[in-house]
Amino acid sequence: MREIPIYLFSGFLEAGKTTMIRQALADPGFSSGERTLVLLCEEGIEEYDPTEFASENTWLEVIDSVEDLKPEVLSAFEKKYGIERVIAEYNGMWQLADFFRALPENWMVYQEIFAADSETILNYNANMRSLVVDKLQSCDLVVFNRITDDTDKMPLHKLVRGISRRANIEYDYTDGRAEADDIEDPLPFDLNADVIDIADNDYALWYQDLMEDMLKYDTKTVRFKGIVAIDGQFPPNTMAVGRHIMTCCADDIQFGGLICKWKRSTSLKARDWVVITAKVSVEYNKLYGQEGPVLVATRVDFTTRPDPEVVAIS
Repeated sequence: MREIPIYLFSGFLEAGKTTMIRQALADPGFSSGERTLVLLCEEGIEEYDPTEFASENTWLEVIDSVEDLKPEVLSAFEKKYGIERVIAEYNGMWQLADFFRALPENWMVYQEIFAADSETILNYNANMRSLVVDKLQSCDLVVFNRITDDTDKMPLHKLVRGISRRANIEYDYTDGRAEADDIEDPLPFDLNADVIDIADNDYALWYQDLMEDMLKYDTKTVRFKGIVAIDGQFPPNTMAVGRHIMTCCADDIQFGGLICKWKRSTSLKARDWVVITAKVSVEYNKLYGQEGPVLVATRVDFTTRPDPEVVAIS
């Protein structure tokens, strides 16, 4: 079955998604005849004009409600037009999980772009934080529109980096200039130390950085405070250690735990607080169901719980 690449544009109303897609479709370098479906999950202020498209092999379909976003609907579009790729303009008020669940097996997201109005995005973040996090945590590129020479870019940069250290950031000026983000983000721990010490308040940042770039930590030794999790399905000498992490609010607190191998794991019980020193090994583990960071403990000491117990990504 032929793989269908998806270029996914997300963002809130009037964020500039439509303008970006229109520019791409009008560019002969991007639209050179590929059979393209433009999937509209949000009708913004601007409308599409097919006479602007560089290729006639471009079709528009509208999904009016998230309930209509189903694999069989998308597969029907693929069959109807014989498409080779998809450009999706996604509704900022819908969760991305609904989009990913609706994809046919052969539809693959090749690039995810989040467009944001620099003048309103911080208000969205203050009032609808969970929706902003939902769009930023997996995107490849963040484009801030309506930038001027007077725009303070630091709050915009911090907004992205508080959720993703992986995403590239671009600032698009009102005069047509585009500028890549070049603000440095030094980590609050020394990656070159013999033992990388993770402070209690830095666990969420370290966990995020680890999961985004595991190989950077492969074979390195780390030390941090965490809570023990034990499950009867774990293999012998195996436990999980980590912290509970809050991304935006109390409702989304999740356990950011890591599989840990230690020959004396039976001496611990669930919810013990420990300071663990361990070497990171990036390897396949069936508890992850894929390749992931496995801790090989060299030392485990009992300790008191930190205050607060939950760490926040911010």
